[in-house]
Amino acid sequence: MATQAPPSQTIEHEEYSPAIRWVILAALMLGTVMEVLDISIVNVAVPEMMGNLGATLDQISWVATGYIVANVIILPLTGFLSLYFGRRNYLGFSIILFTVASIFCGLSRSLNELVIFRILQGMGGAALLSTAQATLFEIFPRRQLGIIQAIFGIGVMVGPTVGPTLGGWITDNYSWPWVFFINVPIGALAAFLVFTFMKDSKYSRNRNAHVDGIGILLLAVGVGSLQTLLEKGNREDWFQSNLIAWLALFAVAGLTAFVIWELRNQHPAVDLRILKHRDFTAGTLYGIVLGFGLYGGVFILPVYLQELRHFTANQTGWILFPGGMTTAIVLPFTGRLVSRVSPRIMVAIGSVGFVASMWILRFITLDTSSTQLFWPLALRGAAMGFLFMPLTLVALGSLKGKDIGAGTGLFNLARQLGGSAGIAFLSTFVDHRATVHRASLVENISVYNPLAVQRLHAIQQGLMAKGYAVPVAKQQALAVVDRIVNGQARVMSFEDTFLVIGAAFLCAMPLILMFKKGQLAQTGRPQAEH
Repeated sequence: MATQAPPSQTIEHEEYSPAIRWVILAALMLGTVMEVLDISIVNVAVPEMMGNLGATLDQISWVATGYIVANVIILPLTGFLSLYFGRRNYLGFSIILFTVASIFCGLSRSLNELVIFRILQGMGGAALLSTAQATLFEIFPRRQLGIIQAIFGIGVMVGPTVGPTLGGWITDNYSWPWVFFINVPIGALAAFLVFTFMKDSKYSRNRNAHVDGIGILLLAVGVGSLQTLLEKGNREDWFQSNLIAWLALFAVAGLTAFVIWELRNQHPAVDLRILKHRDFTAGTLYGIVLGFGLYGGVFILPVYLQELRHFTANQTGWILFPGGMTTAIVLPFTGRLVSRVSPRIMVAIGSVGFVASMWILRFITLDTSSTQLFWPLALRGAAMGFLFMPLTLVALGSLKGKDIGAGTGLFNLARQLGGSAGIAFLSTFVDHRATVHRASLVENISVYNPLAVQRLHAIQQGLMAKGYAVPVAKQQALAVVDRIVNGQARVMSFEDTFLVIGAAFLCAMPLILMFKKGQLAQTGRPQAEH
């Protein structure tokens, strides 16, 4: 019963010695880092995959889409699956599934094979994030949750930043299958530690218990369609495509039916009733914005660096690397600070820092150096450290017992969908703004603009000095001006994009007022001020 949850939690964490708890944490960290890295590390190897497998860009995109779609379908079900199969078995076999699928991904010799095994990877990867996080809440004393979740957060938050760096290095020095083979020793060690040291949760249910097949089906249709829509929307020109229109219809219908069914079902696959907890709901909604900023920013910056600045994938990874390291440095500090400072204040500090970093990036140009990018990226990394920790503890600390598993699934799903929405929206937005800015700039290039005429004449004279004939020099000068205009329009579109990301955090800040006042008590829940 729910009223017995606190004693059960106390008994459970006392079943493990301090040393064993840290061994389990290491195992869960290995799995989490492996899963989070795999989302971004593969993207760097896409060009080489296209060449080796003879696939187009649209076809190879299913390598990422298949993984993410499978991942987001399973994420909200991880609480149910952990209870049904037992936490130890579900987590251990998920690690094995992810690892074995990684082997077959590397051995794939056709696109279809690779996509199938990436889907299996995504199914296994969901538990490595959600069930792992729920396990930490159950096996560690509440007084340690701040620092424990900080250590766990290093893998979650740093992975998307480090992934491109590691992926670029592996691809440049070896070949694309090794971005999958690198998972094998990590997964083998993680699985061994889980099966050796972990026990099942006190809340595991009988396998003969009711299985909500209809709810699972509706969830798969709704979330799967929504994620595929977000992944493919920009490439398919959104609602100009019949595919996108049908996906939108299935997403709305599936999710609406899923919510209605789960709220009426006494044995739901995903217990949506936990949304009655104000802190959990507010933290989860803020998690959507966190995913929007984290994954959207990690997506948009490499496009700017590689498309406009012509950096290699490896160089881009190293430019982004300091931001991830800053998060890793700040997280343990915030893990200790979270029991002394109100989560409202910490989230506010992180949000303001993130908005400030986006405002600084607003002034990028075609000549911005990697050194000039260091400080805004470091500031963004520090802000992420202040955001992840209090959001996690405020959202999940208000839950207890079997609700923790369901809560971690929804919380991580929210961040994942926020990231997918961010990538989908920002990729469309940057193209749209580039078109708008180009039209505006072209209006100023005419014979009535003396500066434009002077610049065009100077370029033409320079080409003629190099031996070009007058007609050719005129044509080439116009081409040069066109490239300048396109480049400037493009960089202005990225400036607008950074403002939008910052604005999203500003709009989300009122959610902070929904957090309960006061500091986080040693129980991990907000303690009201007196």
